[in-house]
Amino acid sequence: MSEKQKTLGAPITFSGKGLHTGALVTMTVSPAPENHGIVFRRIDLEGAPSVPALCEYVIDTSRGTTIGLGEARVSTIEHIMSALWTLGVDNALVDINAPETPIMDGSAREYAAEILRVGVVEQSANRKYYEVTEKQVYAIPEKGVMLAMYPSEEYSAAVHIDFNSKVIGNQYATFNPEDDYQEKIAPCRTFVFLHEIEMLAAAGLVKGGDVDNAIVIVENPVTDEQLQRLSTLFDKKDIKVTGGYLNNLELRASNEMARHKLLDLLGDFALLGMRIKGSVMATRPGHYANTEFMKQIHNSLRREGVKPLFKYDRKKAPLFDVVEIQRMLPHRFPFLLVDKIYHMDDNSIAGIKQVTINEPFFQGHFPNEPIMPGVLIVEAMAQCGGLYVLSKVDNPTDYSTYFLRIDNVRFRQKVVPGDTLQIECVLAEPLRRNIANMECKVFVGDTLACEATIVAQIIKNK
Repeated sequence: MSEKQKTLGAPITFSGKGLHTGALVTMTVSPAPENHGIVFRRIDLEGAPSVPALCEYVIDTSRGTTIGLGEARVSTIEHIMSALWTLGVDNALVDINAPETPIMDGSAREYAAEILRVGVVEQSANRKYYEVTEKQVYAIPEKGVMLAMYPSEEYSAAVHIDFNSKVIGNQYATFNPEDDYQEKIAPCRTFVFLHEIEMLAAAGLVKGGDVDNAIVIVENPVTDEQLQRLSTLFDKKDIKVTGGYLNNLELRASNEMARHKLLDLLGDFALLGMRIKGSVMATRPGHYANTEFMKQIHNSLRREGVKPLFKYDRKKAPLFDVVEIQRMLPHRFPFLLVDKIYHMDDNSIAGIKQVTINEPFFQGHFPNEPIMPGVLIVEAMAQCGGLYVLSKVDNPTDYSTYFLRIDNVRFRQKVVPGDTLQIECVLAEPLRRNIANMECKVFVGDTLACEATIVAQIIKNK
């Protein structure tokens, strides 16, 4: 049986400094109805605009994960997302009065404690799952970054980090379904190298940064002048370096940095918007790689979810057969690429192209692996759209259609002999000045093979 969605048992409120602005932030996380998802709402802006916590709304990952939609923009969401999602919250409304979440102590410890204090409540709707059925990979080879997901009945994650640091060394951390998130992952703090702190401060950032909300790693000897600058930056008099860390820091785990990377990954992966059934292995993950991996999966799911709008029933007589099509289109063998039209209404048309091995282009494309050329698939869409436009004028044989623009062409699957192309064209806007702007898709069965936006004009023949 599918698990049910859950929300918070009661609202919880957090206050603290924003990491980069240094401004005081108040954030209230409230229960939300089923299928709501986790949504951030900027109550300090006019109209209280909101943005869903989903990977398609990620707009920046330079120093944390930032989501944005219109005027609504919220940064450093990964810690609260990690705690909410991993502790079972599917639906929540996050009201916040600033452009970034409170950094707290640099971990998710307080977030987790409050979520567990109020508990979670089961709802009626089933959870949505992304089930990994084959290995999925995202990599940035030049940076040594690789994230992979493998099929598994349960969600687990493992992280390995190596920054060529003599202080950190190689670190490895895991999170499995039976692990205690509050104990093992939530307390682990964000970390930064000293040279990064100085660059960020020079750029006017980390105004809310503090030795109390981040692990500051010191690789090289520090001068008295640097210590004085740090003392001024953090407004602390006792700044010192001990054991490779600023201010005699006591780590909460020997691999705290790897565990924090795991905390971030759990938060960023929550932006897929559905629970994952799979095993994650990550080497040197970061917010950019994490969220790009989720976007890659999201786009794949979106394509899989695109199905034909109109059902082709071969038993029904077509609206236009090939004889009628030839009365409207000037194309002839070997360039007529629509066999019949089976649907047409005020703003859409759908047709069929039977692809056989007898097509002349298969002689050279390619002899040992026949594949229909992509340009001809686009041409088939254009001819189908052209039939729609020509059907709207008197004496269609007096007109021809011409491309003005082709945008956003995506080839999703090979077209081979034996395939039946179902071509669908839908007006993106009303016909104006004999110009048609159409969203076109080609399906083989229920699978999207190609899509494009085509703009064409009908012009009277001379």
